[in-house]
This record gives sequence, C-alpha cells and structure tokens, in this order.
Amino acid sequence: MRSDSQIRDDVIDQLRWEPTVTSADIGVTVRDGVATLTGTVPYYAEKLAAENAARRVAGVKAVAEEIQVELLGSHERNDADIARAAASALTWNVWVPNTVKVTVEKGIVTLSGEVKWEFERNTAFDAVRYLAGVKGVRDQITIKPKVQPTEVKDKIEKAFERSAVLDAKKVKVEAVGGDVTLSGNVRSWAERDEAYWAAWSAPGVRKVANQITVSS
Repeated sequence: MRSDSQIRDDVIDQLRWEPTVTSADIGVTVRDGVATLTGTVPYYAEKLAAENAARRVAGVKAVAEEIQVELLGSHERNDADIARAAASALTWNVWVPNTVKVTVEKGIVTLSGEVKWEFERNTAFDAVRYLAGVKGVRDQITIKPKVQPTEVKDKIEKAFERSAVLDAKKVKVEAVGGDVTLSGNVRSWAERDEAYWAAWSAPGVRKVANQITVSS
C-alpha cells in the first residue's frame, strides 16, 4: 500500500504534468488516501482539470476540492456577456435540447430545465464550463426520461460485461424503476466512472447513486 506522502508527491507531479493546469498556486495534502486541493486558479475550467488530474493518481480514494477561482485581466467578463455566451454555446450544441435554460449571477452560471438523458445534461455543463468569466456552474437540470424503465438491472449488468475497462464482478447493481444504485469496490476512478456512465445509458434511468469505492 502506498503512503500518503507518496500519493501527495504523485498528485503534485500529475498537476505539473497536466497541460490544462497552469496555476502554481495549488496546494496538495493527502490523508488516508483523500487528496485535498487548495489555492487559486485563473478560471473555472482549470479548477475542474486539477480535480480530474488528482483523481487519476493511483492510491487516491477521493478528492476534496477547495480551490478558489480568481479571474484576472482578459478572463474577466460581466454577467450579461457570460449569459449571452452561455446561451449561444447551448444553442449551437446539437446534443443540448432547447428546454435547457441559463442564468448568471456574479460569474456563477445556473443551468435549469428538463432533459430526457443524462448525456444531455452533461453536455450542457460541458458547453458552459469553459467560457471566459465563469467562476462556477450550478447544475439544476432535471431528468425526465421519455421511455419507461424495463429490465434496467439486466441491461446495465450486460453493459458492464461488455466493458474493456470495468471488472463487472466487482460492481453490484440495484434498480427500483428508474432509480439505480451502484456499489462495490474497484481499483481506479476510471472504473468507477465507467460504471456510472454505463448505468446512465440504460433507457428510462432518471437517477444513479454511485456508492462504488476506490482502493489501490
């Protein structure tokens, strides 16, 4: 088992390696495999990139992200400009339905409305998080599937078996209608994420509770 100090050093190296993380003001501490990130970054997209980079390090069980976004110079925008840019980004994305709405306050973008699939909600989030001036994104979009859920558990388990990334035997699936709960233990965040997105792909799913743990 790797020590916290070894994991911390690897997280720092990973942040330095990641080209989308440019800030030298990110601090890292690790305790019992939980990595805490602190400091400041110049835009919201870099905050997310730092979190994702830390999650990819072997031995990291969870990430506590406490980074602050401090916009500088050319990254600053007023709320009206951000709102217009966000609305255009959503309109021009073929995967985002016109039921998704956007509001902006003090640089925080709030997405609302209804969609039929999780990938539509996730695409809307991706469409606005990279915009200049954004300090954060609140996702208040709700999912209302068009089809009724049938044989959800069986379909998800078969998707797990097809996956080249996931060890299907280590993940348990429970489904009540369109509400799915995943549990078990996997070796990496990549496996955990694979299970999560595979579950969301089953027709009729409206909620996925991901209780899978990660251990090295």
